[in-house]
Amino acid sequence: MKKICILFFTLMSVISTQSQTQVGDATLPNNVKFNGEDLTINGAGLREKFFIDIYAGALYLKKKNNNANAIAKADETMAVKLHILSGMMSRSKMANALREGFKKSTNGNLAPYQKRIEKFIGYINTEIEVDQIYDIVYEKGKGSVIYKDGVEKGYITGLDFKEALFNIWIGSKPADKGLKKEMLGYN
Repeated sequence: MKKICILFFTLMSVISTQSQTQVGDATLPNNVKFNGEDLTINGAGLREKFFIDIYAGALYLKKKNNNANAIAKADETMAVKLHILSGMMSRSKMANALREGFKKSTNGNLAPYQKRIEKFIGYINTEIEVDQIYDIVYEKGKGSVIYKDGVEKGYITGLDFKEALFNIWIGSKPADKGLKKEMLGYN
């Protein structure tokens, strides 16, 4: 009986480990569910600055895809998960990074997005702490939703906004080229 119990716990441990991806000090789930839709990890990596891991980031899609342009334009539920790893990431630094990311992802054409960008950034209304998890989710039929530790903070409508938002990570001028490659599964 003892051998059966040990075998059972070993098997459960292996199954549990296989349903997660280790990225730096973060453990990310291989599967998530948003808007009633199952999403699978497409790829994951680290956002680093000065050799410090700022956050682990992962892209979740309905099915794996490495075509960044097609992903950004798709009107289907998808998500970017950010697991904060460093105290260097503050609310104001996240806000500035998002503003800079939108500037790059829209080639400086911020006018059509400006009010929505500020509203979206406003949903990050408390200080950011290590081990918090932000899910930036495009929910088909609703819009771009931001969750903090599983709690919805707000959303912005518009497929154009979603495209600009996701291009912060996977566009032609991403926040981090290495992270982009990893999110697209080129690791």
